[in-house]
Amino acid sequence: MNAPEKQTTPILRRIEEIVKDVPGWTPADQLFTLFNLVYLTADLRGDILEIGSWCGRSTAVLGMAARLVGNTRLVCVDLFPEKNDWKQNADGSYSLSVCIGGRVYSGYRDQRVWKEPFEREIAPVYAKYSSVYNVFRKTIKDNNLEDIVSEIRGNSDAIKGMLDVRFKLAFLDGDHSYEAVCADIRNAERWLVKGGWLCFDDAFSHYEGVDRAITEFVINSGRYELCQQMTRKFFIARKKT
Repeated sequence: MNAPEKQTTPILRRIEEIVKDVPGWTPADQLFTLFNLVYLTADLRGDILEIGSWCGRSTAVLGMAARLVGNTRLVCVDLFPEKNDWKQNADGSYSLSVCIGGRVYSGYRDQRVWKEPFEREIAPVYAKYSSVYNVFRKTIKDNNLEDIVSEIRGNSDAIKGMLDVRFKLAFLDGDHSYEAVCADIRNAERWLVKGGWLCFDDAFSHYEGVDRAITEFVINSGRYELCQQMTRKFFIARKKT
């Protein structure tokens, strides 16, 4: 597709095309909203942060937007769990434990993945691909985003030591427990520029921990404006200028 064709092809159609074969749960309407937030903040200086990338479904869309606005990079943080990192619990649900650099990271302890969705949506990824990380890298390569995207294996604590970095948008879609979401908010907003957007997946849908953290540390904090649920499970807020 040449430049004029790209400029006249609806973004929603392009989004649907680039994510059609990428495993994940982020719906097209949410991806479209994410794209628009990046595109409409092109005048802000800063990069994009994604906490929770999985196979790169939302990463591809954020990367496309970053490419179009120019001078914007995308930093992705994820545990990228391997198949053997998942363990089935006594009640049939699944949680994970990942060792990275000698440190153990746990996930889905409070908000577990139940057997049916795990076997329907997660197990097939490991059956088809050697690892989640390999799928993520394939997504990046297939969309020519190698020069835009950089990834960190870990949780949001990994960005604490980053120097001279500022984000104009942070998309939080990591562990959905209350403590984890609170930590992600604290870590992300430290580097979020004034007028930048803080965005959440799975908000005010089925995850009490996510809802509670957003309510306490975003909506009621006094530090954000234009707080709004945009789609069925996507919430955004702008850091006050």
